[in-house]
Amino acid sequence: MAPRLGGTLDERRGVEYRELRALRLLNRLRDRPMPFGWTANPYRGCEMGCRYCYARYTHEFLGQNDARQFERRIFVKRAEPSTLVAELGRARRSGLAVALGTATDPYQPAEARFGVTRRVLEAARRVPGLRLSITTKSALVERDAALLAELARRSEVSVNFSITTLDAELARRLEPRAPRPDLRLGALGALARAGVPTALFVMPVLPHVTDDEAGLRALLAAAREAGARSAVWNVLFLRSGTREFFLEFLAAEFPGLVPVYRRLYAGSAYAARAYVAEADARVAGLAEAAGFPARSRCVRAADAPAERQLSLVW
Repeated sequence: MAPRLGGTLDERRGVEYRELRALRLLNRLRDRPMPFGWTANPYRGCEMGCRYCYARYTHEFLGQNDARQFERRIFVKRAEPSTLVAELGRARRSGLAVALGTATDPYQPAEARFGVTRRVLEAARRVPGLRLSITTKSALVERDAALLAELARRSEVSVNFSITTLDAELARRLEPRAPRPDLRLGALGALARAGVPTALFVMPVLPHVTDDEAGLRALLAAAREAGARSAVWNVLFLRSGTREFFLEFLAAEFPGLVPVYRRLYAGSAYAARAYVAEADARVAGLAEAAGFPARSRCVRAADAPAERQLSLVW
């Protein structure tokens, strides 16, 4: 990777932005079943700083072994418009969806400065019939409402808003540099009014932190009222790298939960099956009451079609 690492592009708010010379921006997913076949992450690293982010380990491939560097050293990928159009064309011909923002937020603060996500969307405008989903915690996505509405008329587009709680104080502790939950809901509503399909991602559900029935009910109701068409959820996943970082956070902020999590995630990155089943049932019932055609992430992956007839829209 060393030859692909460029110089520093900018520094602000204690964050260093560096160039990453990417061979390609789109990557074909082949290793496990997911509801998409291609991924695109315009940035490597994420300034949002979510304590539970499963992607922190990806910086290790760049020689960045401190988990905190994931949010303090952001790598900006450059992509030529013609290359993007060609890559998106291959994705369209495959019939499989392109997921934008699977590891890092495509609308994190770096986007306001570098506009890589905007360039991806502008390239997508030249590839009608594409299947595209975007996942974000940022209200900056509202900047592209008109472009996304145009894309939605000619392609299959969804913008998924990741919101774990409506409690702004709790959200700040969990996601220190992400926009407040109410700002995300405001952006969701703006896109929905523009005709862009939106979804609520209750991901992750954090055991004994954001899994209370009252909080989940309020979140689902607020998203539905704002215009979200569906809701998807998943219980916290603690892989190596994230596990250690998150337990350190718990020890500082919720020390009483450390032994609870050690038992719940004993010997596994996944929570105990009994807890997952109970949480799934709880959220499913609340989502149905809120009027959502909702599914958990695992069901969503299993339902993904292996093939899809290509669009004839030009």
